[in-house]
Amino acid sequence: MRRPIARGEPKVQTLALAPPSAAAPTKMGAHRRQPSSHRRVAGALTLLAASALALLLLASRRVPPTYGVIIDAGSTGSRVHVLAYRSTAGLPQLDWARMASMKATPGLSSFAADPRGAGLSLAPLLEFARRRVPRESWGETEVRLMATAGLRLLDSAVAESILQSCREVLRGSGFQFQDEWATVISDDHASTLKYCVGAEEGIYAWVAANYALGTLGGDPNDTTGIIELGGASIQVTLVTGEPVPPKFSHMLKFGDVSYNLYSHSFLHLGLNVAYESLHDLLSSPGLRSMATHLISQAKYKDPCTPRGFTRIAGSAKLPVGVLEPKVEYRPFAHSAGNFSECRSAALTLLQKGNEGCTYHECRLGAAFVPELEGKFLATENFYHTSKFFGLSSKPFLSDLMVAGEKFCHGDWSKIKNKYSSFDDGQLLLFCFSSAYIIALLHDTLKMPLDHKRIDVVNQIHGVPVDWALGAFIVQTTMNRTEYSDSSVSYLNSYDSPGLVPLLFIIVVVFTALSILRWRKPRLKTIYDMEKGRYIITRVSQ
Repeated sequence: MRRPIARGEPKVQTLALAPPSAAAPTKMGAHRRQPSSHRRVAGALTLLAASALALLLLASRRVPPTYGVIIDAGSTGSRVHVLAYRSTAGLPQLDWARMASMKATPGLSSFAADPRGAGLSLAPLLEFARRRVPRESWGETEVRLMATAGLRLLDSAVAESILQSCREVLRGSGFQFQDEWATVISDDHASTLKYCVGAEEGIYAWVAANYALGTLGGDPNDTTGIIELGGASIQVTLVTGEPVPPKFSHMLKFGDVSYNLYSHSFLHLGLNVAYESLHDLLSSPGLRSMATHLISQAKYKDPCTPRGFTRIAGSAKLPVGVLEPKVEYRPFAHSAGNFSECRSAALTLLQKGNEGCTYHECRLGAAFVPELEGKFLATENFYHTSKFFGLSSKPFLSDLMVAGEKFCHGDWSKIKNKYSSFDDGQLLLFCFSSAYIIALLHDTLKMPLDHKRIDVVNQIHGVPVDWALGAFIVQTTMNRTEYSDSSVSYLNSYDSPGLVPLLFIIVVVFTALSILRWRKPRLKTIYDMEKGRYIITRVSQ
């Protein structure tokens, strides 16, 4: 007789099996088996992992980047940079596909007589930025204007009037703006960049270069120095182990790594301003005793202009400078086209003020410059001059000297025919620029002509070596450090919109595992002596 099922005992479902017999002995595995529960779990987990990955990728694509707008108000023009990025644990991750820039001329310094016009000149740049930044992001996008050596050459009151005009336009741009975000990058700096307001463009360019090279945030000895030849100034920035006077020493910190930087901006020594100064030097009465430089009081020898150039051959306009431009080429200059003499004149410009040196050595004017050790990048007018002569980046100096000598000693009419796409004002600079670069890097900073540790670039892996990019990186990093709580720094290092899908996936996987374990059947095999057969029972809870 079958025993009744007691209350509270598990209910069973039975499957009858034939009893074992001699004719047909039963063996384990003779019946078709259900797939292993481990295989079912593995398959489910694989499916869940694939779904989770797809969800994560989809979620990350939906996270919009953060935008920033920086206007680089340089000596020859203003350039707007639209930058897009996503926050990461360390340095910001830039979204190169969404970045863009546009330049407008002339520079802000040319509006000295009309400060209101300076603000109006920003209108096309801001319109360009508004087209690149989604409208819904305008209110959260900071716009900053940083002026360089061009405005520093003006009277401070005039420069402030120009900046005030720009601030009025920036307030109505639709972007987030505060008046202190429109500034002139100062030549006088604190010894630290903890709060980077007023840090010179050389440091920002160094940051941009080493960010592109992947060395920023790493060993200081692995970083690369940078020398910029701008229109109004020269910037030299590098990590050095040499003792540096406080005026030139700057401490920059990224994460746990500190960089002891030498950095200085040499005002009035940029290419355009130096070219203006060259003719003041050549025509000055103090050079009357230098027979190689002076022909007469009313007519002087110009070794930096190829032979055959005369004012009759074309009214050459010089490139827009940062001083009140002398738009016409000097009428009393006699074109002599001599590279060696041009190089000698350029060296005189670079050594001007050396008698006022108060340090143990002054290589450039009256300023201290340490030994240039390690690798270097040469940018801006170094690059433009190299590109004009079709030079490779290594070895740059020896090749440049050969090309410069050939150009300076050439005939102007043949030069014009060869470079017909250039106007006279542009062509007139290249004899001087080639000689000036040799005088700067070799004669002054003592770099060998076959120096193989200097690269002439304006981009690295497609990343522009631009101080405005460095300023953006420093500012973004500074803001995150300033406002984050160290006790929750680990969570703050993640982009919160990306963290939510990740937590959701973890919950889904955990729930699925729990369900699989709960659904796993509990089987029991018993032998029913009354019926003389085996019974497989499924126990339900």
